[in-house]
Amino acid sequence: MCNVVIRLLVICVLSLLPTFVQVAGAGAGQKRARPPADSNQPLSAETIERAAGSKATRMPDGVIRIAWSRDEVKVTIDNMPFEPSAGLGSWAAFKAMPQGGAMVMGDTVVFADEITPAMDAAFSHGLEITGLHNHFIFDRPPLYFMHIHGNGSPEQLGGAVKAVWDAIKAVRRTHPVPWDHFLGDVPKQAGTFDVPTLETILGVKAEDNKATIKFTFARTGTMDGVPVGGSMGLTTWASFSGNARQAIADGDFIMTADEIQPVMHALRKADIHIVALHNHMIGDQPPFYFLHFWGKGTPEDLARGLKAAMATQQKERSAPTASDRTRPRGPANR
Repeated sequence: MCNVVIRLLVICVLSLLPTFVQVAGAGAGQKRARPPADSNQPLSAETIERAAGSKATRMPDGVIRIAWSRDEVKVTIDNMPFEPSAGLGSWAAFKAMPQGGAMVMGDTVVFADEITPAMDAAFSHGLEITGLHNHFIFDRPPLYFMHIHGNGSPEQLGGAVKAVWDAIKAVRRTHPVPWDHFLGDVPKQAGTFDVPTLETILGVKAEDNKATIKFTFARTGTMDGVPVGGSMGLTTWASFSGNARQAIADGDFIMTADEIQPVMHALRKADIHIVALHNHMIGDQPPFYFLHFWGKGTPEDLARGLKAAMATQQKERSAPTASDRTRPRGPANR
């Protein structure tokens, strides 16, 4: 009886074995067929080309690139006529994203009078500015490079890059030769300010530097494993030149990565120009980035614009240093 039962069990197992193998094979086949994490529908070069108004090229890895060579302004570097092909190329690269849509990264060549219009166009079309700095020295006229980033549909991103490049072209159509100054009068350097009002707006005491006044806001972090702060350069600061009616404000903003875009948007809303965006250190924790600015207007309006930008920062600023609080102050009408 026992042998009979065993034989029946063996027959059942053998008869079901092909089914087990088929199911297992199907499961393995499904696993192998699953697309890799970075696999997605390829971007259409034609779609991006139409949206950007520039010829699009598909790279071997599926990235779509567009480019624009800045050859309409003659440039010299180190007294040598500089060919655009040697490094004056604007470009944008589009890559499909696993979750759908696309990402764009790129680099745009700008002359000084093109920076603000190009930046405003980028912001109004949903792009981020991730860097603004020079690539050369002894260049005439001076050249700068604006790095961009964005996520969205290929059409949206292509149109956004087009808007940035169109803004630059509009400047050059109006003024073929790049300007060497910001528009607006140069304020008389009288060094007189309503210091109490500015201190009330910005919330810290002013440092009296005779012809200018300065406001400093310290932050803390670590470098080489040790704490560092305002005395080591981790500061936002603003210096005011001019007089009580018209002033220039220049200085730095120190920011973590997630604070950069809100600060930049707030400064532009206040019509304060952003003239550089880069890092000052390597290995700092958290990683900090620095923005340099230049604004013209009444001292009070400039102070309110700076305060609004600082208000967007997510991390609470450290209190002013003791030296900031105890520095000698000038007369109230300075």
